[in-house]
Amino acid sequence: MKKIGLSVLVFTVMGLYAPAGNLEENCGCGLGSMIFEGNDSLVVQLLAVTTNGFFGNQTFGISSGTLGCDQPISLVSNERLNRFVADNMDNLAKDIAMGYGESIDTVAELMSVDAEKRNELFSAFQSNFGTIFSSSEVAHTDVVQNLVAIYQAI
Repeated sequence: MKKIGLSVLVFTVMGLYAPAGNLEENCGCGLGSMIFEGNDSLVVQLLAVTTNGFFGNQTFGISSGTLGCDQPISLVSNERLNRFVADNMDNLAKDIAMGYGESIDTVAELMSVDAEKRNELFSAFQSNFGTIFSSSEVAHTDVVQNLVAIYQAI
Protein backbone atom coordinates (compact mmCIF):
# COMPACT_ATOMS: atom_id res chain seq x y z
CA MET A 1 0.00 0.00 0.00
CA LYS A 2 2.90 2.33 0.77
CA LYS A 3 4.35 1.68 -2.69
CA ILE A 4 1.09 2.67 -4.39
CA GLY A 5 0.84 5.85 -2.33
CA LEU A 6 4.45 6.70 -3.04
CA SER A 7 3.95 6.04 -6.77
CA VAL A 8 0.90 8.31 -6.87
CA LEU A 9 2.84 11.03 -5.05
CA VAL A 10 5.83 10.75 -7.42
CA PHE A 11 3.64 10.87 -10.56
CA THR A 12 1.66 13.80 -9.16
CA VAL A 13 4.84 15.77 -8.44
CA MET A 14 6.21 14.87 -11.89
CA GLY A 15 2.91 15.96 -13.45
CA LEU A 16 3.11 19.32 -11.72
CA TYR A 17 6.42 20.10 -13.35
CA ALA A 18 6.41 18.05 -16.56
CA PRO A 19 5.76 20.32 -19.53
CA ALA A 20 2.79 19.18 -21.59
CA GLY A 21 2.68 21.82 -24.29
CA ASN A 22 0.81 25.06 -24.64
CA LEU A 23 -2.13 25.38 -22.20
CA GLU A 24 -4.40 27.34 -24.54
CA GLU A 25 -3.60 25.08 -27.47
CA ASN A 26 -4.38 21.91 -25.52
CA CYS A 27 -7.28 23.12 -23.36
CA GLY A 28 -8.82 25.90 -25.41
CA CYS A 29 -10.03 29.16 -24.02
CA GLY A 30 -12.24 29.60 -20.98
CA LEU A 31 -12.21 30.24 -17.27
CA GLY A 32 -9.94 27.28 -16.47
CA SER A 33 -7.36 28.40 -19.02
CA MET A 34 -7.39 31.91 -17.56
CA ILE A 35 -7.09 30.74 -13.95
CA PHE A 36 -4.16 28.43 -14.67
CA GLU A 37 -2.50 30.66 -17.28
CA GLY A 38 1.28 30.58 -17.23
CA ASN A 39 1.66 26.96 -16.11
CA ASP A 40 1.77 24.37 -18.86
CA SER A 41 2.23 21.26 -16.72
CA LEU A 42 0.14 18.15 -17.25
CA VAL A 43 -1.75 18.35 -13.94
CA VAL A 44 -2.54 22.04 -14.41
CA GLN A 45 -3.86 21.36 -17.91
CA LEU A 46 -6.07 18.62 -16.50
CA LEU A 47 -7.41 21.08 -13.92
CA ALA A 48 -7.97 23.74 -16.61
CA VAL A 49 -9.92 21.33 -18.84
CA THR A 50 -11.99 20.14 -15.87
CA THR A 51 -12.76 23.72 -14.86
CA ASN A 52 -13.74 24.66 -18.42
CA GLY A 53 -15.98 21.60 -18.68
CA PHE A 54 -17.54 21.97 -15.23
CA PHE A 55 -18.52 25.59 -15.72
CA GLY A 56 -19.39 25.16 -19.42
CA ASN A 57 -18.04 28.61 -20.17
CA GLN A 58 -16.29 28.11 -23.50
CA THR A 59 -19.45 28.58 -25.55
CA PHE A 60 -20.14 31.87 -23.80
CA GLY A 61 -16.51 32.96 -24.20
CA ILE A 62 -16.45 32.19 -27.91
CA SER A 63 -19.80 33.90 -28.53
CA SER A 64 -18.89 37.01 -26.57
CA GLY A 65 -15.16 37.19 -27.28
CA THR A 66 -14.33 37.01 -23.54
CA LEU A 67 -12.49 34.56 -21.26
CA GLY A 68 -9.48 34.52 -23.59
CA CYS A 69 -11.58 33.38 -26.57
CA ASP A 70 -11.59 35.01 -29.98
CA GLN A 71 -15.01 35.91 -31.27
CA PRO A 72 -15.50 34.54 -34.78
CA ILE A 73 -15.92 36.98 -37.66
CA SER A 74 -19.34 35.52 -38.28
CA LEU A 75 -21.19 32.90 -36.33
CA VAL A 76 -22.05 30.92 -39.43
CA SER A 77 -19.20 29.43 -41.43
CA ASN A 78 -19.84 29.54 -45.13
CA GLU A 79 -18.41 26.23 -46.31
CA ARG A 80 -19.50 26.91 -49.89
CA LEU A 81 -17.46 30.14 -49.93
CA ASN A 82 -14.41 28.34 -48.52
CA ARG A 83 -14.71 25.56 -51.08
CA PHE A 84 -15.24 27.97 -53.98
CA VAL A 85 -12.21 30.10 -53.07
CA ALA A 86 -10.05 26.99 -52.61
CA ASP A 87 -11.06 25.65 -56.03
CA ASN A 88 -10.78 28.99 -57.88
CA MET A 89 -7.82 30.86 -56.39
CA ASP A 90 -6.20 31.71 -59.74
CA ASN A 91 -9.39 32.92 -61.43
CA LEU A 92 -10.39 34.84 -58.33
CA ALA A 93 -7.00 36.58 -58.21
CA LYS A 94 -7.36 37.63 -61.87
CA ASP A 95 -10.90 38.94 -61.32
CA ILE A 96 -9.94 40.86 -58.19
CA ALA A 97 -6.98 42.40 -60.04
CA MET A 98 -9.36 43.53 -62.83
CA GLY A 99 -12.14 44.58 -60.43
CA TYR A 100 -14.80 42.48 -62.17
CA GLY A 101 -15.46 38.96 -63.39
CA GLU A 102 -17.43 35.79 -62.91
CA SER A 103 -15.54 34.44 -59.90
CA ILE A 104 -15.70 37.73 -57.99
CA ASP A 105 -19.45 37.86 -58.71
CA THR A 106 -19.80 34.35 -57.30
CA VAL A 107 -17.87 35.35 -54.16
CA ALA A 108 -20.19 38.32 -53.67
CA GLU A 109 -23.19 36.03 -54.10
CA LEU A 110 -21.83 33.51 -51.59
CA MET A 111 -21.14 36.35 -49.15
CA SER A 112 -24.75 37.59 -49.61
CA VAL A 113 -23.63 41.06 -50.67
CA ASP A 114 -26.48 43.30 -51.83
CA ALA A 115 -26.37 44.09 -55.57
CA GLU A 116 -26.07 47.84 -54.97
CA LYS A 117 -22.95 47.35 -52.77
CA ARG A 118 -21.10 45.06 -55.16
CA ASN A 119 -19.33 47.72 -57.24
CA GLU A 120 -18.02 49.35 -54.06
CA LEU A 121 -16.94 45.93 -52.78
CA PHE A 122 -15.19 45.02 -56.03
CA SER A 123 -13.29 48.33 -55.95
CA ALA A 124 -12.28 47.68 -52.35
CA PHE A 125 -11.11 44.18 -53.28
CA GLN A 126 -9.14 45.54 -56.24
CA SER A 127 -7.41 48.25 -54.20
CA ASN A 128 -6.58 45.71 -51.47
CA PHE A 129 -5.30 42.98 -53.79
CA GLY A 130 -1.93 42.84 -51.97
CA THR A 131 -3.71 42.37 -48.65
CA ILE A 132 -6.02 39.63 -49.94
CA PHE A 133 -3.28 37.72 -51.73
CA SER A 134 -0.42 38.52 -49.35
CA SER A 135 1.96 36.01 -50.96
CA SER A 136 2.06 33.47 -53.74
CA GLU A 137 1.68 30.74 -51.09
CA VAL A 138 -1.35 32.25 -49.33
CA ALA A 139 -3.90 29.70 -48.10
CA HIS A 140 -7.50 29.87 -49.25
CA THR A 141 -8.66 30.27 -45.64
CA ASP A 142 -6.53 33.41 -45.32
CA VAL A 143 -7.97 34.75 -48.59
CA VAL A 144 -11.52 34.20 -47.28
CA GLN A 145 -10.68 35.94 -43.98
CA ASN A 146 -9.15 38.86 -45.87
CA LEU A 147 -12.19 39.14 -48.15
CA VAL A 148 -14.57 39.15 -45.19
CA ALA A 149 -12.47 41.73 -43.32
CA ILE A 150 -12.52 44.06 -46.32
CA TYR A 151 -16.27 43.56 -46.75
CA GLN A 152 -16.88 44.40 -43.10
CA ALA A 153 -14.71 47.53 -43.37
CA ILE A 154 -16.80 49.12 -46.14
